[in-house]
Amino acid sequence: MISLTVTAVVFGVVFLAELPDKTALAGLVLGTRYRASYVFAGVAAAFALHVALAVAAGSVLTLLPQQIVQALTGVLFLGGAAVLLLKKGEDEEEVRKPENQSFWKVSGAGFMLILVAEFGDLTQIMTANLAARYDDPLSVGLGAVLALWAVAGLGIVGGKALMKKVPLRLITQIAALVMLGLGIWSLWEAVTG
Repeated sequence: MISLTVTAVVFGVVFLAELPDKTALAGLVLGTRYRASYVFAGVAAAFALHVALAVAAGSVLTLLPQQIVQALTGVLFLGGAAVLLLKKGEDEEEVRKPENQSFWKVSGAGFMLILVAEFGDLTQIMTANLAARYDDPLSVGLGAVLALWAVAGLGIVGGKALMKKVPLRLITQIAALVMLGLGIWSLWEAVTG
């Protein structure tokens, strides 16, 4: 059974954390050069693979005693908040142009770009943390993959317009505050539980 509450919380956290990430900019670059649906197909497949790996890793963490899991996820959330607050602006990823505009070339380029760029990324680590925290792999996986797909879609279709209206720094600060809150909450539960 999928929990809409867990799915919504995960969606919000991952969405906010991924918005200022370099992959949204890379998706924007690919989307301006190639057919958006082809780019999205490759990017979406890579994100689905990353979420599956993160949820599997988080599910393994649930085998540990609950207080240890809560303390570990709290520390990792606090670390993620620090990374978001301390990171400098990122340059757009250099994207190698596929030789032609076929579906497989374009979607393959999008898949490989995300597969490499997102491996071990903050949102993948956060997804593993959330899977450990909630012990609900389906809800966490669904929320994370929908958030990543939403950011990819925004980046591919309308990233420039969004960044003109909402400062990237504000998005980053909101994501950091949410992660800070989740970190403090997890540590509190570890201490009082």
